[in-house]
Amino acid sequence: IIKQADVFLWIGLHEPDAALLEKMQEEFGLHELAMEDARAAHQRPKLETYGESLFIVVKTATLIENKIIFGETHFFAGKNYLVTLRHGKSKSYSTVRDSCEENPQRLALGTGYALYALLDAIVDNYLVAVSDLHSQFNQIEADIFDARISTEKLQRIYSIKRELMLLRDAAQPLVDICNELMRFHEDVIPKSIRVYLRDVQDHSRRVIESCDTMREMLISAMQIN
Repeated sequence: IIKQADVFLWIGLHEPDAALLEKMQEEFGLHELAMEDARAAHQRPKLETYGESLFIVVKTATLIENKIIFGETHFFAGKNYLVTLRHGKSKSYSTVRDSCEENPQRLALGTGYALYALLDAIVDNYLVAVSDLHSQFNQIEADIFDARISTEKLQRIYSIKRELMLLRDAAQPLVDICNELMRFHEDVIPKSIRVYLRDVQDHSRRVIESCDTMREMLISAMQIN
């Protein structure tokens, strides 16, 4: 069925076992080197080309009970298929898929639009995480300048600083990934999708700038303290 030109397959998996991964590799002709990365997880964000398919790794950030949980999603993208592998705790992409199916004209664009929709959802979660960290920062900002600040709040400041760094490290590679998707790989990403990817790239930059600003404020306040 994958060889039919008018067919688009979109498959989403969460931490699949070795047998299922082997089956996916067989059905879609996925490259062995990409499969090695998919099996191991804990990969750095990247975009690699294997023949006519793309392998993309993106870090995810999900706010669960006021705590940011980091994971990753692997994408196998071909001309008429998209396979996603989620690792770690993260929200299901079912709502993204439902939204795409409500816009059949856009979904008809195939892999490119589905990939954009997922990357957009991932970056939206970055923005939610940034907003939560900003709220936490505002709550303790006044206390930072108190010489008698408690050990608990001081630890929380260091924790926020670390989460900002991890969030920035997740968002930064997406700028380059979107840039490459907009410039190359037209067989998978049609030109009509590029404007959407530019939006994802802009939001990624906003996350980076917000993280940098807050980290600088935290460092300055801690030095004063």
